[in-house]
Amino acid sequence: MGWPGAELGDEELDVAYNVQRKAGPELFARHIAAYRELSAAATDGLPGFPGVRYDERSGELLDVWGAVPGETRPVFVFLHGGYWRALSRHDSAFMARTLHEHGIATVVPDYTLAPAATLEEIVRQVRAAVAWVHRNGRAHGLDPDRIVVGGSSAGGHLTGMTMVDGWQDAFGVPADAVKAALPFSGLFDLRPMTRLYVNEWLDLDEPRAAALSPLLLPAARRVPAVVAVAEHDGTGFLDQAGRFAAHWGADTLVVPGRDHYDVVLDLADPESAAAKALFALF
Repeated sequence: MGWPGAELGDEELDVAYNVQRKAGPELFARHIAAYRELSAAATDGLPGFPGVRYDERSGELLDVWGAVPGETRPVFVFLHGGYWRALSRHDSAFMARTLHEHGIATVVPDYTLAPAATLEEIVRQVRAAVAWVHRNGRAHGLDPDRIVVGGSSAGGHLTGMTMVDGWQDAFGVPADAVKAALPFSGLFDLRPMTRLYVNEWLDLDEPRAAALSPLLLPAARRVPAVVAVAEHDGTGFLDQAGRFAAHWGADTLVVPGRDHYDVVLDLADPESAAAKALFALF
């Protein structure tokens, strides 16, 4: 079938990518609860513009956090994970207060979850969110010339789909609208998904999976990036992070002691390697 890991059996492939099973139900539930609790605490009393509609076609909303009246701040657009079928912007702003304290605003968009939307439509929506920031940022205290995009797991894949060429003209934004990127534990080659349980809601065949894979798409302009992954991540995610970083010419950040779910929470800690990598991208 021609992609790394295609020779693995179905069980071996599941072990490589089924990070929820690897974490176990108790730890998984604790991580997911932490996303929501930490996000609520981080945004409590924080200035911003919650619940802004960014895409008329889908009606999806985004939250702007840490925007200060009278300032135009650089902005981190964070795309949540959840294997494209779970989580929301309300689970995904845990870094907003830390970034606010360092002069950076945070934008967290929702996107229509699979299977209610195809993956092509989800990609369109997150690109529309980036385009909204570029077109409307100044009116919301955001600098359209200093947009960094990041995301975790499925959000790492979606981050990659904003890094590649070929979509910007259709949204009326310049080729360099995304100035830098920080994907965490992303999926950059989706061909393995065609043999995994996630395809129950993605419904991909290999040609569509390849067309939606940042690792396989052309990029004349290489967006500066750090590709982050957890030391205790799934082997499939570790492999894909290394392959994408090598392909992209990006730095790799392997975060010790972290797993697939808690690695991205380090963005709330200004002393963490992940937060420092994000600050450096600005």
